[in-house]
Amino acid sequence: MYKQEKINPYNKQGDKGKLVKEMFDNIAPTYDTLNHRLSWEIDKRWRKKAIKQLLPYQPQSILDIATGTGDFAIQSAKMLKPKAIIGADISTGMMKIGEKKVKEEGLEKIISFQKEDCLNLSFPSNTFDAVTAAFGIRNFQDLDRGLEEMHRVLKVGGHLCIIELTTPINFPMNHLFKIYSKIVLPLYGRIISKDRSAYDYLNKTIAAFPQGETMMKIFKEAGFSKASFTRLTFGICTMYIAEK
Repeated sequence: MYKQEKINPYNKQGDKGKLVKEMFDNIAPTYDTLNHRLSWEIDKRWRKKAIKQLLPYQPQSILDIATGTGDFAIQSAKMLKPKAIIGADISTGMMKIGEKKVKEEGLEKIISFQKEDCLNLSFPSNTFDAVTAAFGIRNFQDLDRGLEEMHRVLKVGGHLCIIELTTPINFPMNHLFKIYSKIVLPLYGRIISKDRSAYDYLNKTIAAFPQGETMMKIFKEAGFSKASFTRLTFGICTMYIAEK
């Protein structure tokens, strides 16, 4: 068991998946505002950079895991021009907002949303050309199981593209990030979302989540034949690409 798997929202005991769903349903109305403001809008650039990695492969069927309000799916639709994208998430509250955004962008024929347990996906094996995930896998109650499911539903030769918040490893950014994540992020999150503990939880999972070379071993154990990573913005975010 990885460290972040032991951390539950609201410090409650019980099924982590249900608690994560409760938390994201609670913060859904303010999630986009906080996500963009807390990253100084840099999260949009991270998504675009990650999606560019998939351009050479021209995936036509994409599964966006932990899709939330659909930002990664929407950007993928615009840049990759696939035939279909399914956004999968456990939080219906987040996906309802995503559906509104998709309609506003006129992408209803390409993007659909589906409630899914990301540890037990309902899709047949070898279904998708690409699987994507942005800022979501650290909330899995079983990271290994989640990655194995992503691997299962990918076609042979298909690609997994993940971006995840991480802790910078070099001075002085590592110290500055600790101050920002422990003080600014939770405080601002409480003010905007009115949820006093959700952003405390999110901050703790960033610090606990495995990253870099450790994730390369985890991808290999999940069945991926190739994997690489790139640290973005001084290591605040890490981009992972893996191939089945």
